[in-house]
Amino acid sequence: MFRQNARNMDDLLNKRVLVIGLGLSGRAACRLLRRRGASVTAIDSGETDALRQEGGELRALGADVLLGADRAPSGAFDLAVVSPGVPAQSNAMREVARRNIPVIGELELGYQQAFCLNVAISGTNGKTTTTELVERLLRHCHRKTIAAGNIGRPLCDLVEQTRELDFLTLEVSSFQLETIRFFRPAVAVLLNITPDHLDRYASLADYALAKARLFENQQPFDWAIVQSEALAHLRSLGTTVPSKVVTFSANNRRADLYLDRGLLISRMEDWAGPLLDMEDCQLRGPHNAENLMAALAVGRVLRLPLEEMKEALKTYSPAPHRCELVAQMNGVCFVNDSKATNLDALQKALLAMPASRTGEPNILLIAGGKDKGLQYHDIGPLLAQRVKHAYLLGETQQKIRAAWSLFTPCTPVDSLLEAVSKAFECAISGDVVLLSPACSSFDMFQSYAHRGEVFRQAVERVTQSSHGIGTGGNPSAPLNPTNSVSEANESSASKLSPRSFHEGKLSGQPISLKPSSTERSSALRCHEHA
Repeated sequence: MFRQNARNMDDLLNKRVLVIGLGLSGRAACRLLRRRGASVTAIDSGETDALRQEGGELRALGADVLLGADRAPSGAFDLAVVSPGVPAQSNAMREVARRNIPVIGELELGYQQAFCLNVAISGTNGKTTTTELVERLLRHCHRKTIAAGNIGRPLCDLVEQTRELDFLTLEVSSFQLETIRFFRPAVAVLLNITPDHLDRYASLADYALAKARLFENQQPFDWAIVQSEALAHLRSLGTTVPSKVVTFSANNRRADLYLDRGLLISRMEDWAGPLLDMEDCQLRGPHNAENLMAALAVGRVLRLPLEEMKEALKTYSPAPHRCELVAQMNGVCFVNDSKATNLDALQKALLAMPASRTGEPNILLIAGGKDKGLQYHDIGPLLAQRVKHAYLLGETQQKIRAAWSLFTPCTPVDSLLEAVSKAFECAISGDVVLLSPACSSFDMFQSYAHRGEVFRQAVERVTQSSHGIGTGGNPSAPLNPTNSVSEANESSASKLSPRSFHEGKLSGQPISLKPSSTERSSALRCHEHA
């Protein structure tokens, strides 16, 4: 590995490299390329104040930066490095293809320069949670690792640190996998495959095949940890996995790891029997059971002690914006699930919400956002069972209304504040006001994290207004999306534990707001890549 890395370092010296896209990944690629002695030209179709500032920083490193450029500049290039958010159909990428310039992504560039093995985690949903779980159990078992990739830390920025690591723990999106060449995880994890990003992919099959590239360069001595349903999907498309396979599933008891009445159970040779009781963990729901099973399987193939792994997993707290209880007032819960950027995530959120005592629909759902080419009608029967009213905003507002209006009343709204206000007016004790958009955020917000923070502020505005405090009883006053609502109330806020939320033990508190999660939810667009 070290010999190959030294060769790759030399390979970049004096090479003419075009970097396409100046988001987090593109800027990290520029910095690494300049450190390796490459001649860098970077382009981005945008021309914002932030890009101008970031472009100035790259120019100071010796890169040539062109903003407002949607085509590759003239001149010869030895290599193009593309950011994951730039689709193959863009003008710049078409120009690169026409000129036969070799293309890789920032993930591939970082991989080629790294000094350690990696565990790579992909899937439609659950990637960030599972990446954090794997990072946590590796560290708890005294293995040196850093979580990077689609989780918000570009691999190219961490290359020098990999000299001291045992493993990289990488969250990997389908967008990143489109542009790999030699990328090979020692352990590859595929959590699930459900419809997503059909605005970028022609079909679900194309999306699944992009995910399958996770295993493309693995060897027979590597490991693939795959949800059994996802593995069946890949096999139906003619895809084979060349490495050793461990399966897991919350629904299939024939998988190597499976869920049975809250217990995670193994059928693996020399590791058979119960592994972990979900009641001992802060994570809840079958989808999180699969995340935990995947993390346990990673630990198993890396020969980590089970008891130490269990200690790490039991104390893991769910990340922000994932079925996060932010407040309760007069028996009404307000839940921030802004990370739900597709229908599968919305379905899991609806099923995870506490039901009403009468069995009647008790969820006031806030949904909508940027269109990803999804078909929204399939979730209709579940909406009819669980959703009392839907408040729709954003680009997909009318498309979703057309699909859902037969199943639940739908009201278009212009903002999250309006949605929260109307939902609270309609709510009674035992109801849940749930933000679970089933869409990405980029039509109205910087990221899903930004959207979640604006929701949090709206909840505070509405609940304070009902008390006649804080906002002078004016819920329509403008929100400040740059500051977390809870920052102003952190000294008086009390935490609501995930366990108490999922077990429905929330009565008795007139209002409770969770402390800010701003430090864990910086507005990183890469998190919404699948």
